[in-house]
Amino acid sequence: MSQEVIDAIKGQIEGNPILLYMKGSPQAPQCGFSAQTVQCLMACGERFAYVDVLSNPAIRSTLPQYANWPTFPQLYVDGELVGGCDIVTEMYQSGELEPLVKDAAAKAGDESAESSESSES
Repeated sequence: MSQEVIDAIKGQIEGNPILLYMKGSPQAPQCGFSAQTVQCLMACGERFAYVDVLSNPAIRSTLPQYANWPTFPQLYVDGELVGGCDIVTEMYQSGELEPLVKDAAAKAGDESAESSESSES
């Protein structure tokens, strides 16, 4: 695992409150598991970032070792690995996913509001 790729992954996870590593894009998923995960996330009504692992081969090969999670998609919320398609789908169906995602989005909104307020003073 190259340190440069690990640093890039850490930066992506830390820089995005809701981040999905997937095959393809939310508008054009390239596998059924990614498509299912995107549907669950979109139903929660919050914006999320994504990384297409098909167009980022270094991340595709490094992330499974870094995360100790062998498959894609991988959902991160507030810097923590939530899981893949099965876990995300179960959480969505049980009602656990939406509050988790909304809370992360709200915290991110609060932080950006705080940082813009502090830069004005």
